Amino acid sequence: MEELIYVIAGKEESLVNAHCRKLLDKLLEPSQRATGLFDAEAASVQASEVLDELRTSPFLTDKRVVLIKDADKFISANRPPLEKYFDNPCSTGRLIFTVRTWDARTILAKKLAKAGKLIKVTPPKRSELPPRLIKYASEAYDKKLALDAAALLIELTGDELPRLYSEIDKLALFADAEKVITAKHIESLIGHNRLFDAFTVIDAVVAGNIAAALERLRGMFAQDKSAGYSVVGAFAYHFRKMFNAKAMLEKGARTGEVARRCNIWSQQDKFFAQLRQITLKQIGGHLQQLAETDYAIKTGQTKPHIAMEQFVLKLSAR
Repeated sequence: MEELIYVIAGKEESLVNAHCRKLLDKLLEPSQRATGLFDAEAASVQASEVLDELRTSPFLTDKRVVLIKDADKFISANRPPLEKYFDNPCSTGRLIFTVRTWDARTILAKKLAKAGKLIKVTPPKRSELPPRLIKYASEAYDKKLALDAAALLIELTGDELPRLYSEIDKLALFADAEKVITAKHIESLIGHNRLFDAFTVIDAVVAGNIAAALERLRGMFAQDKSAGYSVVGAFAYHFRKMFNAKAMLEKGARTGEVARRCNIWSQQDKFFAQLRQITLKQIGGHLQQLAETDYAIKTGQTKPHIAMEQFVLKLSAR
């Protein structure tokens, strides 16, 4: 049985919008939306207009859906008429609000528990993302997404779930007839420029050319608007690869085996030259510092471009 009122609450706008689209798909066929959907921003509509739309008889559909986005202020300013409507909602109307927060202590919230449904949208934890991506690739495209590929995709794209799903859509087409989406696919389609730039920055630091390193780093931000979400991941991915390769070399593995097992497909000479000039302990320290940098960026303590310039300067000092 469908509810008559829905409140979709969450601070992650992209996730809220994704849930909203899913709900609309459930309530109305695309062909019904021209006559069955009233969609408005809260700042541009009056409460009387919203209630009139809900009570309007449906045309060419069995229900009329009214969607009001960013409705926090709208709800606060119109509680009395909304409380009255929540007591007696129209049977042919479906009201959807999207809000950032929903206070369970209010009268309206208590009435919603009887008249409709609250959909709380909370971003998944980072550790929960790989299984979700693997499941999405399987269900949507019948493709296997390798676990290391899922981790790389998150590092290079960020942890916004709708954006990650969108990247898998592209990767599924890119992989074409291949049944497995691998890290190599992701490097080729999504991460090539970012990973190459991170490699070049590190290479310049190792060579003692800090000016060239900073110039390339600044170019990463200038050329890619999404670099703020992905630049730390690109550097972390490279340093983790260095850590694994260095550990293998110290155990006596040959460079060919290391290159194969660590997926080093290009610029092998430069990669192993970097390894010769850095210790395993130093690489571990860089990874720890990148984790701290990532935390500082995500908690708003610093800006990505400032944090990464500081990181590169510390690299050169070491």
